[in-house]
Amino acid sequence: MKKSYFLFLLILSAAFYSCRPSRPALSPPASGFVETGIASWYGPEFHGRPTSSREIFDQNDLTAAHPTLPFGTMVLVTNLENGRQVTVRINDRGPFVKGRIIDLSYAAARLLGMVGPGTARVRLEVVGYEPPKVEPRSGAYVLQVGSFAVEENARKLFQKLQKEFPGVYLSAFQINGQTFHRVRLKASTEVEARKLAERLSAAGYPVLLLRE
Repeated sequence: MKKSYFLFLLILSAAFYSCRPSRPALSPPASGFVETGIASWYGPEFHGRPTSSREIFDQNDLTAAHPTLPFGTMVLVTNLENGRQVTVRINDRGPFVKGRIIDLSYAAARLLGMVGPGTARVRLEVVGYEPPKVEPRSGAYVLQVGSFAVEENARKLFQKLQKEFPGVYLSAFQINGQTFHRVRLKASTEVEARKLAERLSAAGYPVLLLRE
């Protein structure tokens, strides 16, 4: 009797687990994934710096930052305002601004005709996958909240954030003879970085997530 009862429980347990929905596979999304929203772009200031995937950012490559799509995902981006299209490869994380769904490289933004306006309404369609050029490695995360040519403007934002975000700091960066004053925070893990990014975004600040 005990043996039969044990066998019954075993069969019942197997049936229960076979009916549970399987966990989503940790693989690139299938072609057909579509998303619509606002795109922005980034370029010269981050040229030559590591992206979240640890690949070095080249503003002249057709790449982009997306909050969730796996690194290496190929995305067809259509500018819904003028019909122009470009295919980019996801190699970075961002943007962390409500309503924005992708940050394009300068080259991609130029082909879409959105460098001047800065943003555009776009449609994203996953069309393929290319393995990332480098494997992600451990390292600190940096959240950039602002970048200013005028140091005083950076200090005003720094002082405004100091009370709620005590880890905020200023960092100067030179490119082509011009100095940018950046307002930044650091996080030791991706989870911590995302929580900070969500708090900053909810408070109305644009956030760019980088890896050191």
